[in-house]
Amino acid sequence: MIIETISFVLIGIGCALGVIGAIGIITLPDTYARLHAVGVTDTLCTFLILFGLGLQADSYTAVAKLILIFMFLAFTSPASSYALANSAWRWGLRHNQKIHIQTIERETPSRSNSTQGADQ
Repeated sequence: MIIETISFVLIGIGCALGVIGAIGIITLPDTYARLHAVGVTDTLCTFLILFGLGLQADSYTAVAKLILIFMFLAFTSPASSYALANSAWRWGLRHNQKIHIQTIERETPSRSNSTQGADQ
C-alpha cells in the first residue's frame, strides 16, 4: 500500500514536470531557452516516471528493462539537446533571436507552363 502510494506520487510528479516542460516550450522567448527548459525537465521527468513504474513492477526483468530505458534516455536526451543547440548556433541563430516562419508562395509548374503557352 505504501509502495503503491509512493509510486503514484512519483509518476504524478513526473507527469507534472513534463507539463511544465511543455509550457516552457510554448512560453519561453527563444530557441535556447526552450531547449534548456526541455533538457532540464526531460531527464528528471523520465527518471521519476520510470522509478515509479519500477516500484509497480512484479519481476526483476521488468525493472532491468526500465533501468536500460532510463540509461538510454539519460545519454541521448542531453546529447540531442546539445546537437540541436549546436546546429542552431552554426546556422546563425543567436541568443534572444526569435524564429519567424514565413510562408513562401510558389508557382506550380503546371500553371507556369500553361501561361507561357497562352502568351505565345
